Amino acid sequence: MSKELSSRSRTIITVFMLTVLGCMIGWVYEMLFYRIDMGHFIKRGSGYGPWLPIYGFGGLGLTLLSLKRKFNPVVVFFVTMIGAGLLEFGTGWFLYNYMDGLRLWDYNTEIWNWGNIGGYVCFRSVLVFGVLGVLYTLWAIPGFFKLSKKWSSKKILMVFIPTFIIFSSDIIFSYIIKPVFLKGSL
Repeated sequence: MSKELSSRSRTIITVFMLTVLGCMIGWVYEMLFYRIDMGHFIKRGSGYGPWLPIYGFGGLGLTLLSLKRKFNPVVVFFVTMIGAGLLEFGTGWFLYNYMDGLRLWDYNTEIWNWGNIGGYVCFRSVLVFGVLGVLYTLWAIPGFFKLSKKWSSKKILMVFIPTFIIFSSDIIFSYIIKPVFLKGSL
Protein backbone atom coordinates (compact mmCIF):
# COMPACT_ATOMS: atom_id res chain seq x y z
CA MET A 1 0.00 0.00 0.00
CA SER A 2 1.42 3.37 -0.99
CA LYS A 3 1.69 6.25 1.41
CA GLU A 4 -0.05 9.50 0.57
CA LEU A 5 2.04 12.64 0.16
CA SER A 6 1.48 15.33 2.76
CA SER A 7 -0.01 18.64 1.70
CA ARG A 8 3.39 20.29 2.25
CA SER A 9 5.17 17.69 0.06
CA ARG A 10 2.60 18.22 -2.70
CA THR A 11 3.14 21.98 -2.49
CA ILE A 12 6.95 21.66 -2.66
CA ILE A 13 6.73 19.27 -5.63
CA THR A 14 4.24 21.53 -7.40
CA VAL A 15 6.41 24.61 -6.86
CA PHE A 16 9.42 22.71 -8.24
CA MET A 17 7.45 21.57 -11.29
CA LEU A 18 6.23 25.13 -11.89
CA THR A 19 9.83 26.34 -11.69
CA VAL A 20 10.84 23.80 -14.35
CA LEU A 21 7.83 24.90 -16.42
CA GLY A 22 9.05 28.50 -16.20
CA CYS A 23 12.48 27.38 -17.43
CA MET A 24 10.85 25.56 -20.34
CA ILE A 25 8.53 28.44 -21.29
CA GLY A 26 11.59 30.71 -21.44
CA TRP A 27 13.42 28.21 -23.65
CA VAL A 28 10.48 27.99 -26.07
CA TYR A 29 10.11 31.80 -26.15
CA GLU A 30 13.80 32.27 -26.92
CA MET A 31 13.90 29.51 -29.53
CA LEU A 32 10.96 31.11 -31.35
CA PHE A 33 12.29 34.65 -31.00
CA TYR A 34 15.76 33.79 -32.30
CA ARG A 35 14.20 31.79 -35.14
CA ILE A 36 12.45 35.01 -36.21
CA ASP A 37 15.47 37.23 -35.47
CA MET A 38 18.16 35.11 -37.15
CA GLY A 39 16.14 33.03 -39.60
CA HIS A 40 17.17 29.70 -38.09
CA PHE A 41 17.08 27.89 -34.78
CA ILE A 42 20.00 28.33 -32.43
CA LYS A 43 20.75 26.55 -29.16
CA ARG A 44 19.88 28.72 -26.19
CA GLY A 45 21.39 28.28 -22.74
CA SER A 46 24.34 26.33 -21.40
CA GLY A 47 22.41 23.22 -20.43
CA TYR A 48 21.41 20.24 -22.54
CA GLY A 49 17.70 20.22 -21.76
CA PRO A 50 14.92 22.47 -23.04
CA TRP A 51 15.16 24.98 -20.21
CA LEU A 52 16.70 28.30 -19.27
CA PRO A 53 17.14 28.67 -15.50
CA ILE A 54 16.71 32.47 -15.35
CA TYR A 55 13.09 32.03 -16.47
CA GLY A 56 12.64 29.44 -13.75
CA PHE A 57 13.68 32.03 -11.15
CA GLY A 58 11.00 34.33 -12.54
CA GLY A 59 8.44 31.53 -12.45
CA LEU A 60 9.47 30.62 -8.91
CA GLY A 61 9.07 34.23 -7.81
CA LEU A 62 5.59 34.45 -9.35
CA THR A 63 4.61 31.11 -7.82
CA LEU A 64 5.77 32.08 -4.33
CA LEU A 65 4.05 35.47 -4.57
CA SER A 66 0.84 33.81 -5.75
CA LEU A 67 0.58 31.10 -3.11
CA LYS A 68 -2.76 31.56 -1.35
CA ARG A 69 -3.26 34.98 -2.97
CA LYS A 70 -5.16 36.26 -5.98
CA PHE A 71 -3.83 39.25 -7.86
CA ASN A 72 -5.34 41.56 -10.41
CA PRO A 73 -3.88 40.63 -13.85
CA VAL A 74 -2.93 44.29 -14.48
CA VAL A 75 -0.92 44.32 -11.24
CA VAL A 76 0.71 41.00 -12.19
CA PHE A 77 1.59 42.42 -15.61
CA PHE A 78 3.35 45.51 -14.23
CA VAL A 79 4.99 43.72 -11.29
CA THR A 80 6.29 41.03 -13.66
CA MET A 81 7.54 43.63 -16.15
CA ILE A 82 9.38 45.58 -13.47
CA GLY A 83 10.64 42.52 -11.57
CA ALA A 84 11.81 40.70 -14.71
CA GLY A 85 13.39 43.88 -16.05
CA LEU A 86 15.34 44.40 -12.82
CA LEU A 87 16.35 40.72 -12.69
CA GLU A 88 17.44 40.77 -16.33
CA PHE A 89 19.33 44.05 -16.05
CA GLY A 90 20.97 43.11 -12.74
CA THR A 91 21.98 39.64 -13.95
CA GLY A 92 23.30 40.92 -17.28
CA TRP A 93 25.20 43.78 -15.66
CA PHE A 94 26.67 41.51 -12.96
CA LEU A 95 27.79 38.85 -15.45
CA TYR A 96 29.41 41.45 -17.68
CA ASN A 97 31.14 43.39 -14.90
CA TYR A 98 32.11 40.57 -12.54
CA MET A 99 32.43 37.49 -14.77
CA ASP A 100 35.07 38.65 -17.26
CA GLY A 101 32.70 40.34 -19.71
CA LEU A 102 30.33 37.36 -19.97
CA ARG A 103 27.24 38.19 -22.05
CA LEU A 104 24.52 35.57 -22.22
CA TRP A 105 22.36 37.98 -24.22
CA ASP A 106 22.88 41.34 -25.91
CA TYR A 107 19.88 43.33 -27.04
CA ASN A 108 22.20 45.64 -29.00
CA THR A 109 22.34 43.00 -31.75
CA GLU A 110 18.67 41.93 -31.89
CA ILE A 111 15.56 43.04 -33.72
CA TRP A 112 12.77 44.86 -31.87
CA ASN A 113 15.19 46.14 -29.22
CA TRP A 114 13.47 49.47 -28.50
CA GLY A 115 14.12 50.87 -25.06
CA ASN A 116 17.43 49.01 -25.00
CA ILE A 117 19.56 49.78 -21.91
CA GLY A 118 23.16 48.70 -22.43
CA GLY A 119 22.10 45.53 -24.22
CA TYR A 120 20.97 44.10 -20.86
CA VAL A 121 17.26 44.83 -21.07
CA CYS A 122 14.80 46.24 -23.61
CA PHE A 123 11.14 47.13 -23.65
CA ARG A 124 10.17 44.21 -25.93
CA SER A 125 11.64 41.69 -23.50
CA VAL A 126 9.92 43.08 -20.40
CA LEU A 127 6.66 43.46 -22.32
CA VAL A 128 6.76 39.77 -23.27
CA PHE A 129 7.70 38.85 -19.68
CA GLY A 130 4.70 40.82 -18.42
CA VAL A 131 2.30 39.00 -20.75
CA LEU A 132 3.85 35.60 -19.96
CA GLY A 133 3.67 36.42 -16.23
CA VAL A 134 -0.07 37.06 -16.46
CA LEU A 135 -0.68 33.82 -18.40
CA TYR A 136 1.53 31.87 -16.00
CA THR A 137 -0.23 33.32 -12.94
CA LEU A 138 -3.76 32.90 -14.32
CA TRP A 139 -3.41 29.40 -15.84
CA ALA A 140 -0.19 27.55 -15.06
CA ILE A 141 -0.08 28.08 -11.29
CA PRO A 142 -3.73 27.26 -10.55
CA GLY A 143 -3.68 24.44 -13.14
CA PHE A 144 -0.66 22.73 -11.61
CA PHE A 145 -2.10 23.03 -8.10
CA LYS A 146 -5.43 21.54 -9.29
CA LEU A 147 -3.57 18.63 -10.88
CA SER A 148 -1.55 18.15 -7.71
CA LYS A 149 -4.73 17.80 -5.65
CA LYS A 150 -6.39 15.56 -8.23
CA TRP A 151 -3.51 13.16 -8.94
CA SER A 152 -2.57 10.26 -6.69
CA SER A 153 0.76 10.37 -4.87
CA LYS A 154 2.05 7.62 -7.15
CA LYS A 155 1.20 9.59 -10.30
CA ILE A 156 2.79 12.79 -8.95
CA LEU A 157 5.98 10.94 -8.02
CA MET A 158 6.10 9.20 -11.43
CA VAL A 159 6.28 12.65 -13.06
CA PHE A 160 8.32 14.42 -10.38
CA ILE A 161 11.18 11.94 -9.78
CA PRO A 162 12.40 11.64 -13.39
CA THR A 163 11.93 15.37 -13.96
CA PHE A 164 13.89 16.16 -10.81
CA ILE A 165 16.72 13.77 -11.70
CA ILE A 166 17.06 14.92 -15.31
CA PHE A 167 16.70 18.65 -14.55
CA SER A 168 18.99 18.62 -11.50
CA SER A 169 21.63 16.51 -13.25
CA ASP A 170 21.65 18.85 -16.23
CA ILE A 171 21.94 21.96 -14.03
CA ILE A 172 24.71 20.45 -11.87
CA PHE A 173 26.67 19.18 -14.87
CA SER A 174 26.17 22.21 -17.15
CA TYR A 175 26.62 25.00 -14.62
CA ILE A 176 28.98 23.48 -12.02
CA ILE A 177 30.92 20.41 -13.19
CA LYS A 178 31.48 21.38 -16.84
CA PRO A 179 32.71 24.96 -16.19
CA VAL A 180 34.88 24.05 -13.20
CA PHE A 181 36.28 20.63 -14.01
CA LEU A 182 35.94 20.17 -17.76
CA LYS A 183 36.94 23.62 -19.00
CA GLY A 184 38.08 23.31 -22.60
CA SER A 185 37.76 19.52 -22.80
CA LEU A 186 34.29 19.30 -24.34
